[in-house]
Amino acid sequence: MEQNKKSNKVWWIVGVVVRVLIVILLVKGKGSDMAGNTDMQNGDQTALEATEDTSAGSVNAPTSGTAPVTMSYAKALETYKDRRIQFNDACQAVPNTVTYKDNTGIMLDNRSSKSRTIKIGTSYTVKGYGFKIITLPDTYRQSKTFLLDCDGQQNVATILVQE
Repeated sequence: MEQNKKSNKVWWIVGVVVRVLIVILLVKGKGSDMAGNTDMQNGDQTALEATEDTSAGSVNAPTSGTAPVTMSYAKALETYKDRRIQFNDACQAVPNTVTYKDNTGIMLDNRSSKSRTIKIGTSYTVKGYGFKIITLPDTYRQSKTFLLDCDGQQNVATILVQE
C-alpha cells in the first residue's frame, strides 16, 4: 500500500511539472517575436495608422507637381511580406541575412519610436514607427553583397543580390 502511495505521488508531481511546462511554452509562443507582426499582435495603433515615408529615397517619392502615393502599413505588410527588413529599438534587423534579385523593391520597417538612418550603399531616413519602400539598385560592381548599417551600428544585416 505504501508503494502505491509513493507511485501516485510521483505521477502527481510529473503531471504538475508537465502542465507547468505546457503553460510556459504557450506563453512563450505568444510572446513578441520580431520576425512576426509584433505591433499588430500587441495591438499597437501606431503601426495600424502608419503610412509609407515617401521622403527622399522612397520608390513612391513625389516627383515635381505630383502628390505622393502612400501605402498603409497593413497593405505594405501584405505586399512586402517576403521582402521586409524590420529594425527594432536596438537597431537590430530581422531577418539579418536575405537574398533578393536586382531591382527588387523591399520594405525597411522601423519599429522604433526614433527616426533611423539605414545605410544600404545609400543612406535612407525612416521615421519612427514608419517604413520606406526602396528598390535595390542594379549591382554594377563586382560585389553582390550589401551590408546594412542602422544609425551608428554597422553590419546589422546582409543582403545578397542575385542577377
